[in-house]
Amino acid sequence: MAEEKKYKYSIIIPTYNERLNIALIVYLIFKHLRDVDFEIIVVDDGSPDGTQEIVKQLQNLYGEDRVLLRARAKKLGLGTAYIHGLKHASGDFVVIMDADLSHHPKYLPSFIKKQLETNASIVTGTRYVKGGGVHGWNLMRKLTSRGANVLAQTLLWPGVSDLTGSFRLYKKSVLEDVISSCVSKGYVFQMEMIVRATRKGYHIEEVPITFVDRVFGTSKLGGSEIVEYLKGLVYLLLTT
Repeated sequence: MAEEKKYKYSIIIPTYNERLNIALIVYLIFKHLRDVDFEIIVVDDGSPDGTQEIVKQLQNLYGEDRVLLRARAKKLGLGTAYIHGLKHASGDFVVIMDADLSHHPKYLPSFIKKQLETNASIVTGTRYVKGGGVHGWNLMRKLTSRGANVLAQTLLWPGVSDLTGSFRLYKKSVLEDVISSCVSKGYVFQMEMIVRATRKGYHIEEVPITFVDRVFGTSKLGGSEIVEYLKGLVYLLLTT
């Protein structure tokens, strides 16, 4: 794995009320990326639960050069959180992942290996190929997710199997290019990113992952996000 030392990876983790999860995910990242040069950039949107205090303790443990806290005053949306984190990223590659343990850091070596083997611009985790899946969802949520994905596949032809996933590795320059052309702010942002990347002709590879429903805290996906998703789908259909 000496090859990987040539590159540095910036892992951006947006947080809001993730006090119970952030220490564990940081520990797991360090555990699974022992021979990799990386930094973790936590973009916290003014969590009232003490998330930032936990991150400061992690900085004392791992070093402020390995765990960076780049907080914002309030909830400003997922898309802008990535843009904010990207400004502080010093890596050649950027990983985006959730803080709630639904994206297990054990898959990170597979993302890195796939990129090194294929020179892909983007490696995205997918639930919808052999070896991938979801754990902890009820039938209704599985059907909703699968239905949303099939609808998007049918209308947009993106060339990837999992449009709404948010566990991805990007070449930094590619992320900067794609993110600058996106207008969505919420959960549609992930879908817009991958559709825009496809339209720009970037090389995208997939790695099967199992998505695990959050253990601690509450999901931030509600009815309003589903409405936004459908509006976003129409927007992308008309503009890409």
